[in-house]
Amino acid sequence: MSQPVVEVHNLTKRFDSFCAVDDISFEMQPGEILGVLGPNGAGKTTTIHMLLGLITPTAGSIRMFGMDLATHRETILRDVNFSSTYISMPFSLTVEENLKVIARLYSLSNIPSKIDAIIEQLDMQEIRKKLTRKLSSGQMSRLTLAKAMMTEPKVLLLDEPTASLDPDITNKIKSVLKEYRESKNLSILYTSHNMREMEEMSDRIIFLQRGKIVAEGTAQDIVSRSGEKDLEDVFLKIAREGRESL
Repeated sequence: MSQPVVEVHNLTKRFDSFCAVDDISFEMQPGEILGVLGPNGAGKTTTIHMLLGLITPTAGSIRMFGMDLATHRETILRDVNFSSTYISMPFSLTVEENLKVIARLYSLSNIPSKIDAIIEQLDMQEIRKKLTRKLSSGQMSRLTLAKAMMTEPKVLLLDEPTASLDPDITNKIKSVLKEYRESKNLSILYTSHNMREMEEMSDRIIFLQRGKIVAEGTAQDIVSRSGEKDLEDVFLKIAREGRESL
């Protein structure tokens, strides 16, 4: 087996007395799509922020491409990118201008052709010259995904990438992500509250509840072990158990 592109060991993050992520460990293989499920407040976004080096762990370690994130963050992040419905970009720039800025920050070559390609792949032609402040939430989601994919990362962290998108655009983005995974051996960490989407996209899934991993495996394995009829029922059961333990 090849070396994992992401290795997380005993990762913990506390904010004063609150433990947002509680001693979790997992790996991602090259070309794998790892789904991360959990109710709001389960620790999904905090985990992603630690994988980006935006938050310093209280304990534990993160390695990417065989290197320790704490000491090689700049090198590692050249091959990592992030997209989320909940981030924004400079509002005074057009969509195309924002993509040019990102391309230059990453020192990409053939910038015009790369921008043309990603705009076509994500059906963004109609908003290319549009000011970012005038974008709808769904259009903003496409822009943040475009900036993440254009840099051709080896690891892509996606926090609810299809939230606010119409079904046809959602299907287009899922198709593009699968194509990138196959053609570029891209590893993707994927969060969503859409259970059918998680089943379709993920090779494996980890369930977080109150900062802990409470289930892990393929969607079929998790459903089978839980005794529930589908992944949505497993999600509801785990969320309910978390509320009852408060």
